[in-house]
Parts: sequence; structure tokens; C-alpha cells
Amino acid sequence: MTRQSSPYAAAQGAKTVTLSVQSWVGAQANTAVASYLLEQELGYRVDTVQVDEVPAWDALSQGRVDAILEDWGHPEQEKRYVEGKKTITPGGDLGVTGHIGWFVPTYFAEAHPDVTDWKNLDKYADQLRTPESRGKGQLLGGSPSYITHDKALVKNLSLDFEVVFAGSEAAQITQIKQFAKEHKPFLTYWYEPQWLFERVPMTEVKLPEYTEGCADDPQKVACAYPHTPLQKFLNTRFAESGGKAADFLKKFHWTKTQQNEVSLMIAEEKLSPQQAAKKWVERNENVWKPWVE
Repeated sequence: MTRQSSPYAAAQGAKTVTLSVQSWVGAQANTAVASYLLEQELGYRVDTVQVDEVPAWDALSQGRVDAILEDWGHPEQEKRYVEGKKTITPGGDLGVTGHIGWFVPTYFAEAHPDVTDWKNLDKYADQLRTPESRGKGQLLGGSPSYITHDKALVKNLSLDFEVVFAGSEAAQITQIKQFAKEHKPFLTYWYEPQWLFERVPMTEVKLPEYTEGCADDPQKVACAYPHTPLQKFLNTRFAESGGKAADFLKKFHWTKTQQNEVSLMIAEEKLSPQQAAKKWVERNENVWKPWVE
């Protein structure tokens, strides 16, 4: 995860950009399209590094990566690196609003409309029990590396549920698809934007309303997740001297629908990120042309 480790580091005079990419497919879609355009339209070589959410900020501050294209909000890191050390510079709005929540399959919500209120979840705990949930209802989680409040929410709302991690986004999708195929009820941590909603319709469970500051103490949180306009961040040195690449990444801005289109090609149609990006770029010149000008 250093500049020296880039396969292009030894290429004399090569213009190289290093992008951080998170494990979920939406973040991969951002990086795929950005990488493709940087290489094909602007003549850069792009190196990508997969880093978990918080370590990615450390890497960005140290210049081991040049940009993060999808940040879901890390106020502690912003305070330290953007406001304090000034080693990281905001790169603007990605154009996509992110939201984390608890979801049940729509077929279950239609059969039991009251399940969409968190106060009624315990009523369905028995139906949502699995062998992994230790006699309680299962709340299916994704990767343990994700920054979530689910365990605290279960505890602080006194719910008869156990958070069970699938291990990764891909494993969670596999489990959700299997439940849906068998028309079984499930409760899952999930997020928007995400292409899976097009394959398995899900309905959000209403948690106590989010208010400013209600999640400041991770141990005491008892409210819903916020709706978060997703942000880009650049290493400050790169932001100031990264030329056309830095300008391009600041301009990179698209919609949830556009991101999901690329995500679907990667995750469901099994195209490589580069193939998916190429396909999207060929169809959407009017969208990306202003980014490279």
C-alpha cells in the first residue's frame, strides 16, 4: 500500500493515480468508472487499493492513496485530518445519498404490515430465528469491518435479536437471495444505493427517528441511521498538484441509478469492473464528458 508497490511505480514519467476502493460493489463501481476514464481519456495509470473504512483515511492522509470516492461519514477522521492536520481536502459531493437501515422482504411486510415498526419486531422473533442466532431472532449483518450501530441498537431497544454477520457483502447477498428463493422471512442490515433491491424488493423497518447527535455515543445509540450525502476526499498534496486527475475526481458526480447500473453489471452479470465501466462509458458520454474537460 505504498507508491513503490504500484505496478507502475517504476515506469519513468508515468502519471499514476492511486484510488482507495471499499469492499462493497457500489464503491467498486465508482472506482471502475473513474479508473477507466482516467486511463482512456486522460492518459493516467491507475492503481487501486482495497482498504477498510477507517484505515483508508490514514492511508489518504499519508499519501499512500490519492482519493476516496465514497465516504459515508467519519466525523472523527474529518476533524483530525481535514480540520486539524489539513492533510486531507474535501473533494465534493459524489451525487449519491446513502442510507443504512434494517429491512425485511416486501412479501413479508405485505403479509405482516406491523413488522415495519421496530416496536413490533419481537412479535416476529420466533419466525426470524436461525441456527446461528442463539435462540433469538436473527438480524443479518454484512462484514464485521463495517461501521454499524446494530449491536448497540438491539441492546438499547431491548430487542430479542442477535446480530449474525454473513462475513462480506457478497455472502450477505447470497443469504438474502436464498431466503427470497424459499420465500422465508428475514431481517437484515442493508443500505441504499444497492442493486439488490431490483432483484429482491425490501421494505425498511422504521427505527426511532434520527436526530442530530443521537448517534454520537456508539454505546448509547438508540435511533435510526441518517441519510448521508456521500462525499469524496483527496489527499491535500494531490488535490493541489494532481493536475487533470485531481480536477477530474472533483468533477466526478453521478446518480444512484447510474451507480447501480454499473454495480449490477459487476455483481449480477459478472462483468469485470473494467468491462462494466467500458460498457457504461460507451452509453453515457453526455454524463462523463464534462468531467474530463
